[in-house]
Order: sequence, then C-alpha cells, then structure tokens
Amino acid sequence: MIPFEEIKQAHKRIKKVVYKTPFAYAPILSQKVGNEIYLKKENLQITGAFKLRGAFNKIASIPEEKRKKGVIAASAGNHAQGVAFSANYFNVPAIIVMPEATPLTKVTGVKEFGGEVVLAGNNYDEAYEYAVKLAEKKGFEFIHPFADDKVIAGQGTIGIEMLEQVPELDYIIVPIGGGGLISGIASAVKQINPHIKVIGVTAEGAPAMRLSFLSGSVQDTTFVKTIADGIAVRDTNPKMFKLVKEVVDDIVEVDDEEIANAILFLMERQKVVVEGAGAVGVAALLHHKIKFTAPKKVGVVLSGGNIDVTMINLIIEKGLLKSHRKMKLIIRLVDKPGALQRLTEILAAEKANIVQIGYDRTDLNLAIGDANVTIALETRGLEHQEAIKRALHKNGYKFVVE
Repeated sequence: MIPFEEIKQAHKRIKKVVYKTPFAYAPILSQKVGNEIYLKKENLQITGAFKLRGAFNKIASIPEEKRKKGVIAASAGNHAQGVAFSANYFNVPAIIVMPEATPLTKVTGVKEFGGEVVLAGNNYDEAYEYAVKLAEKKGFEFIHPFADDKVIAGQGTIGIEMLEQVPELDYIIVPIGGGGLISGIASAVKQINPHIKVIGVTAEGAPAMRLSFLSGSVQDTTFVKTIADGIAVRDTNPKMFKLVKEVVDDIVEVDDEEIANAILFLMERQKVVVEGAGAVGVAALLHHKIKFTAPKKVGVVLSGGNIDVTMINLIIEKGLLKSHRKMKLIIRLVDKPGALQRLTEILAAEKANIVQIGYDRTDLNLAIGDANVTIALETRGLEHQEAIKRALHKNGYKFVVE
C-alpha cells in the first residue's frame, strides 16, 4: 500500500489549495438503511470532485524545470478539471484529452480553469491511448488519473480527513473506476485503523475491476456503458489491481436504475447534488448490496457533483414515474367538440393535475373520427393512479398506452 508518510506529506502539500470538505451525518439516510451514515461531500470540492487532490499533489511534486514544459492528462472530466486547475495554479500549460461523449459541463469546466481540451475516443481508455502518444510527441509530463503513487497519495488525504472527524468508523464505501480513490483512502485508513472495512462500488456497465477482484486476475471488458461516467473505465490497470486486492475488503455492483434512484434520493431527501459516480455508494446502501451484521458507523464518499443538467432532468422525470408521482397515458376518444373537455373534467374530479397534453387525429392507425390524447399527470402515488384509471374505464375511455 501507499506509505502513510507519503499520504501525510500530500495532505500538507495540498492544504493551501484543496478544500477540506464536510463529513456530515445523514439522518434520513441513516434511518432508512438502519446504520449511522456519514457523507464525505467531495462534490463540494473546488473543482466539484475529489480528483483535484491527486492532480495537485502530483503536479506540485514534479521538478520545476520539467513541470514548466507543460502537463497532459486523459480524463472523463473530473481529473481533467483537477489537472487544469493545478496547472493554472503553477502557471504551466495543460492539455486534457477527453472522450468525445464527455458532458458539456465537464468540458466547460476544464476550459474555465485554463486547460486546452482535445476530444478523442469513445471512452476513457481510448482517450488515454491518444493522450500518451500526444505527451511523447510534445514532451509534456503525463498525469495519470489513478495509476500514479503521488496521485493515489493525494486521494488518500480524504481518508485522513474522514477519521479526523469520525475516528470510530467501521466501514468506508468508495466508488471504483480505475481504483486510485479507493486505493488511496484504504491505504490511509488501514494504517490508522486496520479494522476498518473498505468496500468498493462499481457500476454494472463498467465492471472490470470488480470482475478482476472476484476472479483474482486482471480482467478487461470490451466496452463500458453507464450513467456513472466518472467510473466508466473499460480495462483493469495491473498496478491498480494489485493495490486494490491488497487494501480493499470487498467490491459490490449497482446498476444505472439504482444509481439514478440514489441521485434523486440525495437531491430530494439530503439536499445534495451528485453525479452518477458520486452516488454509487448511496445506491449500494439503498439497495442493500452490503450486508451488515449489526448497526455500524459507515462513511460514504460522494466523489463528485459534476452532473450534466440534462441528465438531472432525465433522472428526475424517470424518478417521478417510478415513484408514481407522475403518470403518462395515451387515450383514444371520439374527435368531436367537447370530447377533450369531458376527459379533463373526469381527471379534475379525481384531483389529477395535467402537466402536459398532446392531441393527434392524423395517426395512420386511427379510424377517421378518432383521436389520440397523450397526457401527463401529477399524481399522489400508486393508489391515486389506479383510481384515475378506474374512473376513465368507467366512463368508457380506451387506453392506447396504459
């Protein structure tokens, strides 16, 4: 594991720049899952994610003569902003290679911190390959997002801060992509208290590190697909696999529906905005992926908050439908004056609020004289939705989609 002295040095080195984020008790989440839960809010970090810690520690450690030539990195977004911010602090050039599908908010963030963005590849691994070649061509120092001891030591400072605030933690739950964050945190906490269990969480659509951990050998995947773009790593780095195997107690998996549910829960109940990668630890708790023998004190790392606004909108919309607070119907009715008014009167009587409505009488599948009404309603749960459907059936309405 990374020597504790290196992590302590990193902690001193980054203190003047990196924000010591809150590690706060989460009462609603604690009650829901039956454990004492604390959230390490790295989503509130200066760049919106923990990656600033490792990037700054690495760039600060490079000899000045070498550093001033410039630095280059490959990243899905958060490491990119950390490198750009740190390079700007030291007044050195920075090129960031990002996957072509990187959310606009992360691209904009890099540019705002003074970095030059190059979009290349379909995922992190392809962007990484491009960046390594570009670094050799330009003579820039490559800043690896996770497989670098200085970067890992920087991320490990989170573990020091967590135990400074809540020394008696039993478990720490951490997202896993490449493995740098969990390796740093686990290296720190296990040298302070080896009895603390460190549990990693991967996304179902980016399972490489979990598959490697379970099989005991390096496993790569052919592609990744997950809303947790911050941990969407296709291949397992052998160095990181060795370290993860040494310091991590277990790795569990959550799917995109569970991640979206956790994002919505944190937003609505904890008043915290996180990105997909930042929500996987809470997703694992909400969906009982980690088995506790008795109530424990659990720290969860919310690794970042750089979520695209369009993704938030999609997650909220799907969440409302899933929790029966919104319903969508397509109803067929006779296309004549007053038909739509009669429909809305029935819905009003059932206390259903119409938030969107569409009227189509040109669909080729419709008989002449009929129309389809597409309608979205605000509702008060499953029971209310069933009552609305019964009222519509009773009045002779036919559902195209129910």
